[in-house]
Amino acid sequence: QVQLVESGGGLVQAGGSLRLSCAASGRTFSNYVAGWFRQAPGKEQEFVAAISWSGTKTYYADSVRGRLTISRDNAKNTVFLQMNSLKPEDTAVYYCVAEDPRTLSSVMVPADFRTWGQGTQVTVSS
Repeated sequence: QVQLVESGGGLVQAGGSLRLSCAASGRTFSNYVAGWFRQAPGKEQEFVAAISWSGTKTYYADSVRGRLTISRDNAKNTVFLQMNSLKPEDTAVYYCVAEDPRTLSSVMVPADFRTWGQGTQVTVSS
């Protein structure tokens, strides 16, 4: 069973950068699709980015494309989210997710991911 622990959140000014990390336990993680969702206060969970098990395919929400970059290091069982040019509307709790690609229907649907981290807060001040 895969378990996920996020780190790297914090407070940053608009235009700044943060790098989130997601450390995974479990030998099967390197075979899993991984991704990030976020949830702002009073709003639903929102897809941010996802990456295939090999790292060769990436997917982004339109709102973050060109500013956020997802990557992974399977040797270290870690997924990253490099966040540049941050905006106040990026403020949210960011969750790392993982799922077996054989059971995954859509990388953009939160309910399709059975494994979630505890979340890390990102706050962007204006």
